[in-house]
Amino acid sequence: MAFTSGIWLMNAASVRFINALHPAPVIVAAFVASTAVSLAQDPRSEAAPYCADLKRVTALATARDRFAAIAGKPREGNFRATTLSLTGWKDCSLYGAATYTCDSQSVPTAADAEQVQDKMADQILSCFAGAWLEIKDRSSPGYVVLHPASGPASITLSLDEGDNKEFLVRLTLFIRRN
Repeated sequence: MAFTSGIWLMNAASVRFINALHPAPVIVAAFVASTAVSLAQDPRSEAAPYCADLKRVTALATARDRFAAIAGKPREGNFRATTLSLTGWKDCSLYGAATYTCDSQSVPTAADAEQVQDKMADQILSCFAGAWLEIKDRSSPGYVVLHPASGPASITLSLDEGDNKEFLVRLTLFIRRN
């Protein structure tokens, strides 16, 4: 059954008076939908372009064969190339059987690298949607430690200076052995 109603429709963009023939549930749904669409999102909570890749690498780290599915050609020492690089990162590789590492794009100053590190920590925590957290008592300036709420994986984000006197953030994902 429909009825004539007049309501104020409010959202972040506007306030309007609607005087129309609508069933009440439709009006409520329209209000909720318009409000949800118009809410601004915190840019730090946006998904990182490498989120899906990182979730896959993390799943592989805890699997029986670990990184065997993405192991590429041998490199110097105990390093191997990987067939799964994180989108937007460079020089991703495997070290031993239980460590995955990637470098961020280079930036000109250490201060820039610290900002990149903070942004990446936020992105990774958002990527894992509350299932991971920063371990503050193991973190320090230039070194961030992230762990899942449960499980043996760990991610560190450390600052490093490259050969060309540029700075970068190094992501290292590994399995903790307690």
